[in-house]
Amino acid sequence: MSRSKLEIADIFRKYGPAWRQANAGHISLSQLKVMSAIEACRTEALGGHVAACTKCDHGHIAYNSCKNRHCPKCQGPAARDWMAARAEDLLPVEYFHVVFTLPAEIARIAYWNKKAVYSLLFKASAQTVMTIAADPKRLGARVGMTSVLHTWGSALTHHPHVHMIVPGGGLLPDGVGWIKCRPGFFLHVRVLSRLFRRLFIEGLMALHNAGELSFFGDLGGLAKADTFATWLAPFRKSEWVVYAKLPFGGPEAVLAYLSHYTHRVAISNSRLVNADAEAVTFHWKDYRIKNSNRQRVMRLSTGEFIRRFLIHVLPDGFHRIRHYGLLASSTRKANIARIRALLEVEPPDQEVQQSAEIIPLTLREPCPCCGGPMRIVEIFRRGQQPRSRAPPREQAA
Repeated sequence: MSRSKLEIADIFRKYGPAWRQANAGHISLSQLKVMSAIEACRTEALGGHVAACTKCDHGHIAYNSCKNRHCPKCQGPAARDWMAARAEDLLPVEYFHVVFTLPAEIARIAYWNKKAVYSLLFKASAQTVMTIAADPKRLGARVGMTSVLHTWGSALTHHPHVHMIVPGGGLLPDGVGWIKCRPGFFLHVRVLSRLFRRLFIEGLMALHNAGELSFFGDLGGLAKADTFATWLAPFRKSEWVVYAKLPFGGPEAVLAYLSHYTHRVAISNSRLVNADAEAVTFHWKDYRIKNSNRQRVMRLSTGEFIRRFLIHVLPDGFHRIRHYGLLASSTRKANIARIRALLEVEPPDQEVQQSAEIIPLTLREPCPCCGGPMRIVEIFRRGQQPRSRAPPREQAA
């Protein structure tokens, strides 16, 4: 199978078996499933179809995608579908990007307690924004937000943080009016940071008291309540990193920006430089450098690269994109309709896409050679080989 570019799948296929054997007993079932899915993605192992142009002789074999949320190749289509669904929720207001980050020492606890601590990170950050925004001395309104969890730094290290996209305004408590933010300003990050710190620490203490946290290695002593409280005390006074970026250029820019964050994985295939049995080389950004020239090249042993990639596998069933406040799923449509009425704006035009439904088994994408419709001429199952003859040109099914 020839490919012009190095992929995570290539690394897993070539060096994954030896790594799994060397680390047997130390790999979770979820991590093993992710490796298997990425290895099989867009190969005959998952089946696929043969497509042929109805106007010219062009044809190709398209193997099925694994659709795993950790697979670098599957996130582009998933992001486009998600963005299309969110387009109808856009409002003609400024949007702000707020980021909440855990201190490195507390992130170590999250490493062994992903589901509990990541959920707390979501909850505490959302509650922080909604509480401060509702304060009459601040905005005095009910706001909504979309939060996206990232667990990595550019070097694949464990760095949990939440990216939050917030419309610049909110509904009055009685719901009869809309208050917009001051131009270019949402909420004071220092105020957000202090409340986020308090809410998160309180939540972490509650998790500890409920026996929902596990500790290993040099953190084992923190299992004792008094030891944990003493260890946590300095974090009540330290500065926690919360920052807000300048507002977007407009609602349309929000979708482009969101697509850059919502379905990102720990590392994209485009960042890979080289890989062999000894090491993997990839591009990364060193954010400690203040100027714009942050691009660097890192070389990790192949085993360490695989380990770092897999520490970002999320617990089964864990949602990494969540909506809160006015944008909470249960009330989002009603709230957005009310806000549009208050702003006296019409909902965005929704063009009906029928091209994929006119003829059964016709693909949405036209022929790359002549632009004609592409028709599926054969579907083959997992592990089967296609009977139809077509150039071995692969793409997502």
